[in-house]
Amino acid sequence: MSDNNEKRDDLDYETTGHSWDGIEEYNKPLPKWWLMIFYACIVWGIGYTIAYPAWPGVKTATAGLLGWSTRANVEQDIQNHEASLAPINERLASVELTAIADDPELNTYAQNAGAAVFRTWCAQCHGSGAAGATGYPNLLDDDWLWGGTMEDIHYTVSHGIRNEQDADARYSEMPAFGRDELLSREEIAQVANFVMTLSGETPPSPDLVEAGAEVFDFNCSSCHGEDGTGDRFQGAPNLTDAIWLYGGDYDTIHETVFNARFGVMPPMGGADLNEAEIRAVATYVHGLGGGEASEE
Repeated sequence: MSDNNEKRDDLDYETTGHSWDGIEEYNKPLPKWWLMIFYACIVWGIGYTIAYPAWPGVKTATAGLLGWSTRANVEQDIQNHEASLAPINERLASVELTAIADDPELNTYAQNAGAAVFRTWCAQCHGSGAAGATGYPNLLDDDWLWGGTMEDIHYTVSHGIRNEQDADARYSEMPAFGRDELLSREEIAQVANFVMTLSGETPPSPDLVEAGAEVFDFNCSSCHGEDGTGDRFQGAPNLTDAIWLYGGDYDTIHETVFNARFGVMPPMGGADLNEAEIRAVATYVHGLGGGEASEE
């Protein structure tokens, strides 16, 4: 291998002097058009970092001389979009709740807007399809703890359930019969077996059912009713329909009676959702299949 630079007579440019097995490495310069583009890119890059946000800092990037911001552009687009929807949102927030369904345009908008609100604020607990989960109600059926009319749903969404943020939240509390020693373990076993029979299930200890009926009558019927059909106005579940929020097997019912349940729903009114958004999601939930007609 040779390391001597030399110029070949039959070439317009010299070689580097490197040669491998008779193959020489040319010292051919880059085309001028390529160099011009390269230098132009350097100049453009320097100008870009001066004009636009570019250099990262500890908390933010440099703002640039033009003050351009993708976040500001997005915020402006959101404001423009909200402004375009302001008229129909004002209508939605002002009409009677029961009149929304009678206005095709308003109802269609409320359903679509409500679906977006639901996916953002409600799906984390009730599921993307609103079928619920253990401890989170299924919104597709017609089993409502606090009522399924538009007014009922609107109130529940606005104020929530058993939360500390809203003084008007729906509230009820089941006693912890075992933890607070209101019933003995034997009595809890008896009433758990009896409750299973209310929905047609076969309890593990049928011989305890009769005694459990007596325990139920003295301790549970004031909320769940003498026949176990519940009282939706105080959030007491119907125990006869085989629809269970936490589960209807013996162990789960025993746990519920022993330690009680205390599910909490946050209030969505005020800081989280405005009146139009609450009405939209109430319309959407009401239309999922389990909504009830208002009583007049």
